[in-house]
Amino acid sequence: MRIFRLFKIVFVVLRFGLDEFLLAHERVRWMRVPLNILLFLRNNKRPRALRLRLALENLGPIFVKFGQVLSTRRDLMPADIADELAKLQDQVPPFPSAQAVAVLEATYGKPLNAVFKSFEETPVASASVAQVHYAVLPDGRHAAVKILRPGISRVIAHDVALLKVAAELVEKLWEDGRRLKPREVVSEFEKHLGDELDLTREAANASLLKRNFADSPLLLVPEMYWDFCTPEVMVMERMYGIPVSQLDALRAAGIDIPKLAANGVEIFYSQVFRDGYFHADMHPGNVQVAATGSHAGQYIALDFGIMGTLTDTDKRYLAQNFIAFFRRDYKRVAEVHIESGWAPAETRVDELESAIRAVCEPIFNKPLREVSFGRVLLRLFQTSRRFGIEVQPQLVLLQKTLLNIEGLGLQLDPELDLWKTAKPWLELWMAEQVGWRGFIKSLKIEAPNYATLLPQLPRLLHHYLTNDIGNSNDETMRKILEQQKRFNNLLTLVSLLLLALFAWEIFGFYFVVFS
Repeated sequence: MRIFRLFKIVFVVLRFGLDEFLLAHERVRWMRVPLNILLFLRNNKRPRALRLRLALENLGPIFVKFGQVLSTRRDLMPADIADELAKLQDQVPPFPSAQAVAVLEATYGKPLNAVFKSFEETPVASASVAQVHYAVLPDGRHAAVKILRPGISRVIAHDVALLKVAAELVEKLWEDGRRLKPREVVSEFEKHLGDELDLTREAANASLLKRNFADSPLLLVPEMYWDFCTPEVMVMERMYGIPVSQLDALRAAGIDIPKLAANGVEIFYSQVFRDGYFHADMHPGNVQVAATGSHAGQYIALDFGIMGTLTDTDKRYLAQNFIAFFRRDYKRVAEVHIESGWAPAETRVDELESAIRAVCEPIFNKPLREVSFGRVLLRLFQTSRRFGIEVQPQLVLLQKTLLNIEGLGLQLDPELDLWKTAKPWLELWMAEQVGWRGFIKSLKIEAPNYATLLPQLPRLLHHYLTNDIGNSNDETMRKILEQQKRFNNLLTLVSLLLLALFAWEIFGFYFVVFS
């Protein structure tokens, strides 16, 4: 099986002239002339990026998905390739309904009509890893059933193994191969695919996102029906909405498009900076808008296979970068890069500040339709390489999501002022994190720890002094130990007073939890 797959890959590579990537190194460049003579029928006049995209589409859904991952790595890919790969669409024919039914019956160990009240055998959506059917549960709830493609794990394992071999060849034989880190990109791709192959993981992702927006009037997330979820099957609440790309239908439903666009910006910043947990695949196919009932005008999130996470440190540095950027304080942007360790410590602040200003200043005071985040990010990546700034792996998905937001914003409201919408929200968030509100919030979080730790301080200090000083032969130190013992009662009293200072915070903590 693998040998036939390898032959097909070699055939497609030669057909679309991708050997130019492999034979670019000076050691093997001489092979290109005889190969072109042997394969004179192929058309190599088209741009290399176009030929690469067409080749990936010919190789099938796993390679298409790999190309999508590559398109997000603008820090590694040449601009022409990244732009062309961004056009890849995950449009895959569905697998036969009989196979879907067989997977469900094998998963649940019973006939399909004993699991669902009704089941629509015609799929409503199909992608490279899974497809979706509508169903009705025995209690009458309407559901969407996501089913993994039969045998997809084996296909992915074979293709990833071949990709690893190709990555090693690219690194050795392409002159830019080592800089582009192909093996690192394949490993990242393998990790994402592994996550998508476990649908219980995706269901858990959705549950967390739903909790984060439980009281929000901006975003709806379907409920997971856990009694029906397995690694191969995910059953969730059926959502009714209009795809965000269908603007005419949204206007006909009375949706306020400019408000919808502004809400999308707030959702993005809430996920990134408030929660540190964000939907990282927000292309139009995964976003709908509720058009009826009390939820009209709210976004609906779908497909939770790819989620991004950020630490508190990442969030703090990112927020400082964004706020300084919105204020055009490029010196602070440069300082934050150095403080965070993203830029080498020896980097000159004034030089980095000047380079960032040259990239960012031209885009201010322009509507979104006149700004391309893709080009801005590309220039920033070029600046990063010049100053030896390391691309942070945890921010790669954030870059991809930011590009998705750009696309959605352009579709909804080309006049949207992204800066004006985002700046006050970020300033409020920073005030809550590092101001007095942030201090009170931290005390409430730590209050249970204080309640446990403070009463133990006298005993712990006495034990420490007894072990460290009591073993000394120095008479003076022994006298100090005796004096310390006399003050044990006083130390206990001080600890109790400190505990009293935190009593209100402890009360506040339990009030918040149980109210």
